[in-house]
Amino acid sequence: MKKILQFCVLFLTTASFSQTIALETFATGFSSPVAIVNAGDDRLFVVQRGGLIRIVNPNGTVNTTPFLSLTSIITAGGERGLLGLAFHPDYATNGRFYVNYTRSGDGATVIARYNVSDTDENIANANSGEILLTIAQPFSNHNGGSLNFGPDGYLYIGMGDGGSGGDPNNYGQNLNSLLGKMLRIDVNGETGYTIPADNPYADIAGEDEIWSVGMRNPWKFSFDRQTGDLWIADVGQNAIEEINKAASSEAGLNYGWRCYEGNSPYNTTGCGGSSNYTFPVAQYTHASTGGCSLTGGYVYTGTTYPNLQNKYLFADYCNNRIGFVSTGGGAITWTPNSFTGNIASFGEDVNGELYVAGISNGIISRVVDTSLSTTDFEQNGLSLFPNPADNSFTIRNSNLLNLYDLSIYDSMGKRVASQTIDGLELTEVAIDNLSPGLYFVSVAVLNGASFTSKLMVK
Repeated sequence: MKKILQFCVLFLTTASFSQTIALETFATGFSSPVAIVNAGDDRLFVVQRGGLIRIVNPNGTVNTTPFLSLTSIITAGGERGLLGLAFHPDYATNGRFYVNYTRSGDGATVIARYNVSDTDENIANANSGEILLTIAQPFSNHNGGSLNFGPDGYLYIGMGDGGSGGDPNNYGQNLNSLLGKMLRIDVNGETGYTIPADNPYADIAGEDEIWSVGMRNPWKFSFDRQTGDLWIADVGQNAIEEINKAASSEAGLNYGWRCYEGNSPYNTTGCGGSSNYTFPVAQYTHASTGGCSLTGGYVYTGTTYPNLQNKYLFADYCNNRIGFVSTGGGAITWTPNSFTGNIASFGEDVNGELYVAGISNGIISRVVDTSLSTTDFEQNGLSLFPNPADNSFTIRNSNLLNLYDLSIYDSMGKRVASQTIDGLELTEVAIDNLSPGLYFVSVAVLNGASFTSKLMVK
């Protein structure tokens, strides 16, 4: 009974603190990771700018053999390289996935389709590549790079304005160019692609693929799993970073670049009235934040951290802070602390939990909300995976503490399971008798200490 009362005090005390976003190291050893994607299962696929796609398993181990290597056909460095990856919604049955890279030689953007191996789910068929779309790039920067399937089953492509500075050729507003646009294509045929009939400029030569216009460099976009809303992080010129939001059915929007940078006029020569443009749902300035380049993220749809639900999370590459804004709009909230590694990408696992990639330190980290848990668990070399869990989970005891007891409590502080634990490095715990929901796992050490972690049961 004493343990239960102590745990209730811990639960009530930690719940009273304000929400705190932190990063927990999940996997290491990557070279310039720029994207994290799931394929509808419990693996994560990490895209390295230099041309490799690597698989991270649920326990954080990384497969030695890459899923795919495109190092021989791409040009990488700066804003060029292998930049995007998307798995077909029916990947489990058709094995198709899509990549976005800048090709060797001229640096043109290439969208290509590949297939997984027929015999090994952890290796792609490198000979299956089919180039679907090639877009010339006049400069080396502002290549965009993100690929995502929308709720409509079509493939969306984020294209930058072609580079340099200030969009000197005004590609963002030029409907005869695919640069500075969001594109939308149908890749559900056996080969190539077709134009969805409801694309806003369908059947107009040179404009068929365009879904929306006025982008500078959309460095990550994503769809809200629950609402289908499209969120686009568009990197600014030298003063303002902007976050755009639209319903998935809103076609033909003009996000304003180069006429506007965020809400502010930039170069309005030849531009129409402000009513012609869709302005950001949120923005921030370099001067007020120390930021310089927006890294787009996701609306959190997981279940582990209820405080993060209905929030769009993102980061800035330079100030290394994570921000969020309510899905209904409003002010941006930033983490008070800076992280390390230059956050270049967010990723979403199959359960809607979020991860980030540090491009300069090669670390993939989990995004966690520490307001309902203690950091002592991780700081003492303990980890719990998978989380969320289904029938069982494993406790990793990296520091080989003298653990002797494990208890599981529900959200009201009632102990619902316990077992002896003998201090081994790995201990598996069966939970097939627990109902879905939030629980707390507490482990006791022979010296009298105890450490607690949150657990979600699916």
